[in-house]
Amino acid sequence: MERVVILDGYTDEPAGLGVPPYLDVYSRYVAGAVWSVDKSIDVRYFTIDQVRGDWAGFVKIANEARVLIVIAGIVTPGKYLGGEPIRLEETERIANIITGPIKILGGPVARFGYGSAGGTIAIPRSRFQRYYDLVVTGDVDLVTYELLRNNYQSSKVSPALTHIDYGLINKFAVLGARIVTQHPNYGGNLIIELETYKSCPRYISGGCSFCATVRYGPVKYRDAKAIVEEVKALYSLGVRHFRLGRQADFYTYMAHDTGKLDFPRPNPEAIESLLVGIRNAAPELETLHIDNVNPGTIVRWPMESLRVTKILMKYHTPGDVAAMGIETADPRVVKLNNLKVMPDETYFAVKTISELGRVRGWNGMPELLPGINFVIGLPGETRETFRLNIEFLKKLLDNDVWVRRVNIRQVLVLPPTPLWSQADDIKQLLREHRRYFLAFKYWVRRYFDHEMLRRVVPRGAVLRRVFTEVHYGNGTYARQVGSYPLLIYIPTKIELGRWIDIVVSEHGFRSVIGVPYPVNVNKAPKRLLKYVPSMSRDVLNRIIAARPIRSYEQLKSIIGGNQELIKYLAL
Repeated sequence: MERVVILDGYTDEPAGLGVPPYLDVYSRYVAGAVWSVDKSIDVRYFTIDQVRGDWAGFVKIANEARVLIVIAGIVTPGKYLGGEPIRLEETERIANIITGPIKILGGPVARFGYGSAGGTIAIPRSRFQRYYDLVVTGDVDLVTYELLRNNYQSSKVSPALTHIDYGLINKFAVLGARIVTQHPNYGGNLIIELETYKSCPRYISGGCSFCATVRYGPVKYRDAKAIVEEVKALYSLGVRHFRLGRQADFYTYMAHDTGKLDFPRPNPEAIESLLVGIRNAAPELETLHIDNVNPGTIVRWPMESLRVTKILMKYHTPGDVAAMGIETADPRVVKLNNLKVMPDETYFAVKTISELGRVRGWNGMPELLPGINFVIGLPGETRETFRLNIEFLKKLLDNDVWVRRVNIRQVLVLPPTPLWSQADDIKQLLREHRRYFLAFKYWVRRYFDHEMLRRVVPRGAVLRRVFTEVHYGNGTYARQVGSYPLLIYIPTKIELGRWIDIVVSEHGFRSVIGVPYPVNVNKAPKRLLKYVPSMSRDVLNRIIAARPIRSYEQLKSIIGGNQELIKYLAL
């Protein structure tokens, strides 16, 4: 039996996330491409973290394959709880020690190269041509498809092949769905990225100066029926968590006048048709979230955006986040970089989503809140830029406008973007502004994020369906499943892979401390019980001294007049 091995080194792009528990489209489309040629081929899927745990086992399996496809590329670097993206030396090592199969490198790293933490591309994609037979600058699933159709003759396949439409992709997406059963998060908190369209409507004006999304060319929308068919296939395999994250702006799916207007008019009817179709295909789904929303769309089309927001809240699940790339609150930087919105417009967009979506849902989180992305190091940035950014965030606090999270990252200059010609100047700017960047980031985490968390998830809030993911010290990190789930630290070790409810106890900069809800007063360690909301030191000591407590009457007598506390406790 012929074998194809897919190694997922993880991806993170402005439109698309593939670091566990998220699974992006690349590996699924590649698997579907293989099976569309020959359903009998043995397709093996590995994550880079699995490979690190058993290099010898992976090498043996991969060397027996006809083709090895490595997917990698972090375009928007972040910190990840669920996995560590593939490193440069690992990308090269794999190609060196695996000699049997045809080796293909795909994903953003093959298109753009390896980027540094803040600045320009550190390693050009051409470097990998010495290690891989095909470094795919086009669509890796299509290249794989043509390789198999040409009887594994890599010389007959162009690495620049790209899809002209969604015809083959729709077929690959359904056939490749069963690759999810090989993912280490399958059966737990696995969440699937769903693609709705390619590129960005702002393609016609060149888009934001730093963004690579528009380099995919004119917008190509994916038919709602095809997306629903993919969801149906995934749902039949047990997937219950979905994110409509692979698009530049969810609100402009099937938008009117796309290709004519920089900010095309939203199409609420098309969006409702898509969401209804997904709900019908996956009636007992647990998560349906989105990712990107262009604040410029909300500003220019407020009534249509209002309708889309209400439709989304009708069919999605709570805890959703509309991530908005505002990038800066400095008007000069906005103009110089062809960004989306001026600061006053940004405020309008953020406030609009906050006011509509802050109602609390069944899982304890607000239904839908905006997220904010800042990009540091853009041309025109000065010390004043950082002051303006802080003033903008202070305005949100002063007016009680809720935000789920603030992302701050240094610009990564990619070869296809307009900033590539200014790469050296930008690296110098990042060096000169490093102290301002660090001070701004500290202020946001220490003052803005902490206070915002206290409003969004106040002490005593109960968060449902939290998944325990990682042990850290004597505690456990856990999160709900979603677009940007809140990180929760539970100050005791709990079995991993469990679904529990927690009650919020204390707030950090970007995370909270929580305890299981309700807490068993006889079994919980003292270090956990002390974090229960409304627990005083005196009551804690009385509980510890009286254990085992045999009845609620006894527990109530120990607690005394503190009736708020009783609702968090159990026997």
